[in-house]
Amino acid sequence: MDKTTVLFDTHKAMGGRLVPFGGWSMPLHYGSQLEEHHLVRRDAGMFDVSHMTTVDLSGDRVREFLRHLLANDVARLKEPGKALYSCMLNEDGGVIDDLITYFVGEGWFRMVVNAGTTEKDLAWIDRQAQAYGVTVNARSDLAMIAIQGPAAREKAIPLLPADLRDAAAALKPFFAARVDDWFVARTGYTGEDGFEVMLPESQAVDFWKSLSEAGVGPCGLGARDTLRLEAGMNLYGSDMDESVSPLESGLGWTVAWEPADRTFMGRPAIESHRGDPANRRFVGLLLTGRGVLRDHLRVFLDGEDVGEITSGGFSPTLGRSIGLARVRGDVTDRCSVEIRGKQVEARVVKPPFVRNGEAKVEL
Repeated sequence: MDKTTVLFDTHKAMGGRLVPFGGWSMPLHYGSQLEEHHLVRRDAGMFDVSHMTTVDLSGDRVREFLRHLLANDVARLKEPGKALYSCMLNEDGGVIDDLITYFVGEGWFRMVVNAGTTEKDLAWIDRQAQAYGVTVNARSDLAMIAIQGPAAREKAIPLLPADLRDAAAALKPFFAARVDDWFVARTGYTGEDGFEVMLPESQAVDFWKSLSEAGVGPCGLGARDTLRLEAGMNLYGSDMDESVSPLESGLGWTVAWEPADRTFMGRPAIESHRGDPANRRFVGLLLTGRGVLRDHLRVFLDGEDVGEITSGGFSPTLGRSIGLARVRGDVTDRCSVEIRGKQVEARVVKPPFVRNGEAKVEL
């Protein structure tokens, strides 16, 4: 039986269509995925992301541990509240998960890991943490609500605890502030501004209802996926997994190669491929012919199979079909995609497609 978040009954009461997702029962939409997408691009929408797992890591050697565990380097996190996006790699350089890590204070970092990978992530982290004496605490007592859109911060700040409002208003992108068990991060997965708020489960329903009363509309997984695709953001399990290196997933920028003597997990396996022309490219595709790009469709160049769509769909903001694809290195400006047995022309572009409500590619 699928797990449920503390907001499950609230989703049902608000008309959410609930579907299985990563072992959870989650809202796909509340009537119109398209309207929810546009709401986030133009105003403010909220998502229940309590199925994701907040993990607190503590101990005298926790920074040293994370410098070994993650491909990006937490040595960059010097100011409390600063966040870092990184991949967590296995010994072969495959991506176990992509995640955000926050520096809370010396001896205390916080991670947010994906719902579908939580069990394997925690097992991997626990195993690696033992040698460093790090305590790993999965915070099952916390819920998580993302408020996203150009009006998201304005509408959310007055509803936060009074002693957190000023700090939240002053947050720079990719920073967080906390008071007690409320943790507000200026991060997101939509390509719009906003907050991801971790808070006690016991207060999540009231906060969700207050946001709704303030004009923040509930949004489901469907809009979350089209928003992140437009923003060129990877989805674990589609765009990368344990069989694929970050160097072939558009995530090479998240690998901190310096200092050269930092031996992070997976480094020996991927370092020899750094800058290798044989690496596949991770690109954006804009369909110029008729049809819709879907996951796993094959990509062709001059009749030769050269790759695969990893994430595809219709962009409500652009009114066009878009996709992310892993392709051979010589695919640079054009290609075709096989849709229902026919070759349909596509243009190769650099993601994102949309950011902060504006098209970032030429149509």
